[in-house]
Amino acid sequence: MTDHLILLAGGASSRMKKSSGAHISETQTTQANTKSKALILLHNKPMIEFLLYNAMCAGLQNIYIVVGKDSDDFIAHFKNSNSTIFSSLYIQFVHQEIPESRVKPLGTADAIFQALNQFPALKQNQFLVCNCDNLYSVAAFTALRDVKSPHAFINYDRDALRFSIEKIEGFALTKTNNENYLVDIIEKPTAEQVPLFEDNEGKLRVSMNIFKFDGEQFFPFLASCKLHPQRNEKELPAALLNMVKAFPTATFAIPFSEHVPDLTGKEDILEMNKYLATHPLTKTENL
Repeated sequence: MTDHLILLAGGASSRMKKSSGAHISETQTTQANTKSKALILLHNKPMIEFLLYNAMCAGLQNIYIVVGKDSDDFIAHFKNSNSTIFSSLYIQFVHQEIPESRVKPLGTADAIFQALNQFPALKQNQFLVCNCDNLYSVAAFTALRDVKSPHAFINYDRDALRFSIEKIEGFALTKTNNENYLVDIIEKPTAEQVPLFEDNEGKLRVSMNIFKFDGEQFFPFLASCKLHPQRNEKELPAALLNMVKAFPTATFAIPFSEHVPDLTGKEDILEMNKYLATHPLTKTENL
């Protein structure tokens, strides 16, 4: 059982900045256009604090936050915070360096690769990885901590996600074998391909980018991950699938059926605030 968690917060938030936000306030619009999504205020607290609260409740204590150009904002927030609720957490920062030839970071696989290089002890440990713009539940974090497999991910029932059908259809589908080990991940499947990805229960499932990895076994696949030919980034699913090819029973898929609120676009700020006001695992008065 691990107590290490890598939070991916180094992205450029380009979809958030480009999205429209007709129903949010001017202050919220300014935040969405200038801040990392993890630092956007929800109920007067940044998104990352709600995520850290759930991780802490699941027993995760060693936190590595991958940051890019917004590192000063992150460091200042935690340095100046008056909250004592996270005093049991050991928070460190991974600075994802961007090559001189690029404007944007090299991708999620590169973010984890740099985290393991900057904190070599992670190469000898198991750890969890997740995005900073999805609010994963305590139950999801706990399930990943408790699973015996060295590599795993939460495999979400697509029908339980309360997003528009257009958004859901944009999520990559996962394919597992009869023992729930990952076989494949497919982006933008055709209508003919979709039925081929039903699991043993006849469910279509998706990854929402929350994983558990063993650093020693996974590191070589991060190091050898190639750039995606269209998106020009080193993507975590590509490194994961390369490991699956080499070790077919490496990655266990944990079936889950619950919503995962996220901050993709500006209008999601309103939806996230509604969720936080009612969801029992993230009561705002706990922070």
